[in-house]
Amino acid sequence: MSYSFNKTLNCTLSEAIEKVTEALKVEGFGILTDIDVQATLKAKINKDMPGYRILGACSPPLAFQAISAEPLIGTMLPCNVVVRELDAHKTEIAIIDPVASMLAVKNESLGQVAIEVQTKLKRVAEAL
Repeated sequence: MSYSFNKTLNCTLSEAIEKVTEALKVEGFGILTDIDVQATLKAKINKDMPGYRILGACSPPLAFQAISAEPLIGTMLPCNVVVRELDAHKTEIAIIDPVASMLAVKNESLGQVAIEVQTKLKRVAEAL
């Protein structure tokens, strides 16, 4: 089982971030965190790498349902979206599959929320 939904876009990193942010918004997600891995690794260990961002996406109503069903599920939130530069005009998007990531959690009511989130995130990937 794959743990993410992937899509390659013919655009720059910043354009891909705009597109994925907009597609997430259509499905009711906002961006809680934006980690610039490229800049962090350069600053902390002086290593160069292509553009690599981790966006933490959240749908507040679905996050509330998940936390209500399983209080410690916050260890797996928000839903991460990786946006990584393949070359100057090609970018890969990888969106976590919440069903795959929550296989270890044995909670039927949480499973229903995960399926709902999975459906929405699949639509995001398809819309890109």
